[in-house]
Amino acid sequence: MTNTYNELLNTFTSITDKNEMKKFLEEILTDKERNSLTLRWQLMKDLNSGKSQREIANDYHMSLCKITRGSKILKSENSICKKYIEL
Repeated sequence: MTNTYNELLNTFTSITDKNEMKKFLEEILTDKERNSLTLRWQLMKDLNSGKSQREIANDYHMSLCKITRGSKILKSENSICKKYIEL
């Protein structure tokens, strides 16, 4: 699986056109998977902007566990997610 994961990473990094990336994600992920990924990104943006975990849980009807994971990621000193959220 490591080789396949690396191939996937190479594919992600080789796609530079936004429309092509959108099509790729639509082909490889289900609607539910894309929505889940989008929701995870939104909750991390909300956390980064100072929204409380409880507010986010209420807004998106999700467990605090998912939100806590995002919070830990953003608190990490070398968080790539935080870097891109703040661009």
